[in-house]
Amino acid sequence: MLSRTASDLYWMSRYLERAENLARMLDVSYSLSLMPQDGRGDGLNEIAMPLLITGTLDDYLERHGDLHAERLLHFFALDAENPASIFSCLGAARASAHAVRGRITADMWENINATYLEIRGIAEQGLSRYGMSRFCEWVKERSHLFRGATYGTIMRNDAFRFIRLGTFIERADNTLRMLDARYEMLELRGPSANAAADSSAAGYYQWSALLRALSSFEAYTEVYRDAPGARQVAELLLLRADIPRSLRACLEELDIILASLPGANGRPAQRLAAELDARLRYTGIDEILDEGLHEWLNEFIPLLAQLGSVIHTSYLEAA
Repeated sequence: MLSRTASDLYWMSRYLERAENLARMLDVSYSLSLMPQDGRGDGLNEIAMPLLITGTLDDYLERHGDLHAERLLHFFALDAENPASIFSCLGAARASAHAVRGRITADMWENINATYLEIRGIAEQGLSRYGMSRFCEWVKERSHLFRGATYGTIMRNDAFRFIRLGTFIERADNTLRMLDARYEMLELRGPSANAAADSSAAGYYQWSALLRALSSFEAYTEVYRDAPGARQVAELLLLRADIPRSLRACLEELDIILASLPGANGRPAQRLAAELDARLRYTGIDEILDEGLHEWLNEFIPLLAQLGSVIHTSYLEAA
């Protein structure tokens, strides 16, 4: 497969996964902003959380000045001038899909094309009329439909592997950033953090909202009996291989996919993925908390970025 084709397939899936992750992020922030606050912040600060997670705070302030709830939501949802918005991500995904139209199935193309056309209609209608929660659910639903069309119709060849590669590296990064943001919001920094430190009502709703945003709340209630806390949530989202959006699950998939790609030029990416997977496989939650959850996450996020860079060098750059 040509590196340009692999790159388009990889980024098509990354942008689609990013759009879904942004919708999940916005949904949890918007829902929490509507709840009574406890004095550690207000609803506007909660809505601004995606700016900190995605590193777009400076871009927003440069364009819009002060934080404003309605402008913040539009900035992340439908702003065509913001390259990090859901609208821009879906547009970029469609452009990549169009470039590899012959390597994806008709069902996949029709889904992604219809999604882009529909979001253009939503943008014309306006977010205030469409509804924020309804919009986030729509984005997630369209992502699920595309994933279903992909799994149900495409051959299990290199095209399928590069699509999955983009999905899982984007998903792993999002899980790390969302977990770190929630942890900081609750001011649970340092090695002394434990379940007792976030036993308040605010802690319960923050952790529950994070679990729901990552479609892991039902799994949490099946695994743990206690109310959600830093220790249990971190263990679930970082170390359990049976949670679809956990870091461990994503790295296992990345390791398997990279190992299945032919050619010797991918060995650096394969080696790094295997090392990161082995590190998680033999790490316990106590080791992470002893180091400090915030510190551990901020050490692992650059490692994941490094893996993405090595994948790009190994497979996606023209020789």
